[in-house]
Amino acid sequence: MTNKEKLPFGKTNYLTMLLGIAIILIGFFIMSLDKEEFGFGFLGLTLGPIIVLAGFTIEFFAILKKL
Repeated sequence: MTNKEKLPFGKTNYLTMLLGIAIILIGFFIMSLDKEEFGFGFLGLTLGPIIVLAGFTIEFFAILKKL
């Protein structure tokens, strides 16, 4: 049995997953930078959630991409 048969994903999949996790964390960090009360400013309600959603989309494609 070779190494490719043991691992469910390829190297590219794992690197893409790490990229997605990093983007999700950046999105949450951007949401925490909002200075408005309760995070109701542009960073907390618009920009941060869009970046987090982009990170989850990257995660979705990293899991489904077959290499």
